[in-house]
Amino acid sequence: MKISALLTSAGINIGLCVLFLSLYSVLRKQPANVRVYFGRRIAEENERLRGAFILERFVPSTGWIVKALHYTEEELLAAAGLDAVVFNRILVFSIRIFSLAALLCVFGVLPLNYFGKDIKHVRIPSESLDIFTIGNVELKSRWLWVHCVALYIISGVACILLYIEYKHIARLRLLHLTSATPNPSHFTVLVRGIPKTAKKSCSDVVYDFFTKYHSSSYLFHQVVYKVGKVQKIMTGAKKAFKKFKHFTDETVDQGCRSITYRCCLCGASSNSFKLLNTECEQNRRKADNESSLNLDDEECTAAFVFFKTRYAALVASEILQTSNPMKWVANLAPEPEDVYWSNLWLPYKQLWIRRIFTLLGSIVFMFLFLIPVTFIQGLSQLEQLQQRLPFLRGILKEKYYMTQLVTGYLPSVILQIFLYTVAPIMMLFSTLEGPTSHSERKRSACCKVLYFTVWNIFFVNVLSGTVISQLNVLSNPKDIPIQLARAVPGQATFFITYVLTSGWASLSSELMQLFGLIYNFIRKYVLRMKEDTEFVPSFPYHTEVPKVLLFGLLGFTCSVLAPLILPFLLVYFFLGYVVYRNQLLNVYRTRYDTGGLYWPIAHNTVIFSLVLTQVIGLGVFGLKESPVAAGFTVPLIILTLLFNQYCRNRLLPLFRTFPAQDLIDMDREDERSGRIDEIHHQLHSAYCQFPDTEDVPLEKIKIIGGDEEQGSSSGESTGKETCEDTKRDLSHPTLKGLPVSRLRHAVRSITFLIRLQKRGLSA
Repeated sequence: MKISALLTSAGINIGLCVLFLSLYSVLRKQPANVRVYFGRRIAEENERLRGAFILERFVPSTGWIVKALHYTEEELLAAAGLDAVVFNRILVFSIRIFSLAALLCVFGVLPLNYFGKDIKHVRIPSESLDIFTIGNVELKSRWLWVHCVALYIISGVACILLYIEYKHIARLRLLHLTSATPNPSHFTVLVRGIPKTAKKSCSDVVYDFFTKYHSSSYLFHQVVYKVGKVQKIMTGAKKAFKKFKHFTDETVDQGCRSITYRCCLCGASSNSFKLLNTECEQNRRKADNESSLNLDDEECTAAFVFFKTRYAALVASEILQTSNPMKWVANLAPEPEDVYWSNLWLPYKQLWIRRIFTLLGSIVFMFLFLIPVTFIQGLSQLEQLQQRLPFLRGILKEKYYMTQLVTGYLPSVILQIFLYTVAPIMMLFSTLEGPTSHSERKRSACCKVLYFTVWNIFFVNVLSGTVISQLNVLSNPKDIPIQLARAVPGQATFFITYVLTSGWASLSSELMQLFGLIYNFIRKYVLRMKEDTEFVPSFPYHTEVPKVLLFGLLGFTCSVLAPLILPFLLVYFFLGYVVYRNQLLNVYRTRYDTGGLYWPIAHNTVIFSLVLTQVIGLGVFGLKESPVAAGFTVPLIILTLLFNQYCRNRLLPLFRTFPAQDLIDMDREDERSGRIDEIHHQLHSAYCQFPDTEDVPLEKIKIIGGDEEQGSSSGESTGKETCEDTKRDLSHPTLKGLPVSRLRHAVRSITFLIRLQKRGLSA
């Protein structure tokens, strides 16, 4: 690829970025788009923008950049959580290390590459990009020691910065643990693989086990139930009931009488709610007389077990409960908002099979993706492309701009289109693995997307890009460093265009929120629907973290070999720092937090990138017949691996479990302050499996008339396993003949009848 092709790609992407940024600065000021660009702030603060015509709303501005940079790390932590701070620190680390690398390599290494051979240089736009890589350095050149010194400096500074960030995030994680608000998950253990017996219910088995072996610390437990039609009906009832809270300043009359409705099928008339109420009462009396009625067939082999102290829960989650590791498997429970209920009733013995199949599925998908990648690489090699498709020779020779477009822009654009399918598929694989929390599912998808992108974007493009027909490239592992050393400088041009397309353009697209903007427009102006006040998206860590780490990998591997990529990467990281801070503060809502568990993924990826860079450097120095530079590179690899092992021993354990010292201090402080009883009381309603059965309070509604009979819940068998509500019954503010209490009572009656039918007890 020539410089002119690179400039064509850069010009197109710069134009797109300027266009998207200008449109964003205008669209974010429009009242109709407030929920697209300020979803988090609207959800938390219930803000509204004025609908008046203001000229300033239609003028592009840069005020949002100043506001995004104005927030401190403490404010970002309070607004978006620790995961957002970790993601922000990844960007800060990348800016620091690649700023140093750009200064060192662009002004120190790049001139040596350009003048590495005694050749006649042409005009810069007509120069090939290979001239700026280490491939242009002569064999046995005495200047190769400069590349080795630059590699040492970059690796050393990267390790120092990594350690500083690791300690900083570990400190924030401990502060997150010891926050003032008690976390119910610290007192709770999720137990799976509970053995079932014919004589006892699952709840009784759990009670007997923990009162026998953890009698001093056991508090109570909550069994997980299977849900199906009952939960769907409850969800629908909640959605209908929640609409009543939008009626304000209304008078609700509870003294209304029942209305007789005519059946649409047979023409007869009856009081449906009253009839259903009568049948339900008869069935309830019959169910009370049946001693065999229980919920055993709906109980799962999983339960939340609550302990009196945090330390007791930690001990119970870390030790092996029985001699059979597949039974009574205990782990610290996720936070209540983080629980992924759909996977809790999966049998624990199935999980290892699910992990194997999802791993195989991910590998198969990675290899199937080789087909579009191979095709895309053919676009950047015009000679092979013209040989296979002869009809393109005339088009590419006559129209020069077509050549620049095909080689400089199309490959990265097509690859980016194919990559949009990766994240949903990997999220599906992660869901099938059976994680018990949303954060665990997203973190697993993040790792899968990271492995996928590193393999298909870096290794496949490098190893198959220079020679498409080379299918046995991995047949001899000993030759991999040499093959990487030959291939990486040649593929640096494609990586530069990929940074432009997947980096710059994707950031402007993320800022614009194109999908959210289109969805909001269709919903409001085409379908004429009201604004969806409930849905606010969460930040897609599983797609953005792998993207940033991949660009870091490209930066490390090309820093010494092809330094021309570093200025483009720096622009991406600076722009990403501003854009992502704006999105985290204004657009996305934080529903759950992993407590900084994305940082070990970032740390391991950076270490892998450093070691890979050093191995490629070792191969390049060997190809250039420079034994001194190659010899000095071997100790650098060893020192990097030793540094990584030190971090694994010193800091990684803080991200795997909680320190007992801090937990004991927190327990003692709660006992001294007298808050421990209040915390124990709050645990009863912390993990509510059926939150849709809770009544939604109506605002600004005056209740008059007599009291009606309270409806009772039939969802659970014990009081400690239910989430009951004792709100007063309400009637519809406009349809006074249709009281809400009867509607709610009817839905509960239907759920009870469905349960009775499953047991053959219905009349």
